[in-house]
This record gives sequence, structure tokens and C-alpha cells, in this order.
Amino acid sequence: MAAKDFGPGTKIIWKDRKRWCGLPLSFTRYYVVQKPGKWIKLIEDTGLFTSHIEEVNLFRVDDITIFSSFSNKFWGTGTVTVHCKDASSQVVKLVRVKDPEKVRNLIMDLVEDERKARGLQYGEMQM
Repeated sequence: MAAKDFGPGTKIIWKDRKRWCGLPLSFTRYYVVQKPGKWIKLIEDTGLFTSHIEEVNLFRVDDITIFSSFSNKFWGTGTVTVHCKDASSQVVKLVRVKDPEKVRNLIMDLVEDERKARGLQYGEMQM
């Protein structure tokens, strides 16, 4: 997918694929996409002939965890689990992405920026 696939004026901040032995050999793609002044979303796009696309607005993210098995550490990959307050998807797993710590830090920084831009605090997000 190109930035134009997400609409005019959008830019892709981060993208990766689900990896096998450190190589991006999968039809599962992950993106963090920004439409400046409007939103930042985490997108999971799965499939080759048919597609399943999940989107989560980053200001809805509550917590992020990382899991790296021995083989994941060997290949420099890990699974980043994003917990959020979203009606359709409360957990989004970015499976075997490269540099999971870097991805977690990027997403958490963007979450904080997005909350500040919207004037939200963590306590206001609790339901």
C-alpha cells in the first residue's frame, strides 16, 4: 500500500510485515499512518486475495507489551501487543516485527503526542 491508498495528504510513519526467520515473507502488513491535523492510526492489513483491515486510532491505546522468544531474539524480531479501548479490536498484535522495542517506543510517543493534541489525559480515557 502506498500513502495514497490511505487518502490524500496522508503519510506513512512506520511500516513492516510479519516476518519468518527475520525475512518479511508474509501477506500481513502493519502501518502507522498520519493525516496531519486529523488523526494517527495503527493499521493491520492481512491477506493476498481477500483482505482484512483493522484500524485503531492511537489516542485509544492503553498499553503495549513485547514478547520475544529465543528465536525471535536471534532474528531481531518480536511480537508487539497493543491494548486499546476500541469497540472492534481491543488487542492488536504486531507479530514478529523487526526491532520491537523501537516500534513500542515510536507508538507510545505518538500516543502521547496524539493525546496532548486532543487535550486528553489518561484518567479521562478510563471507562
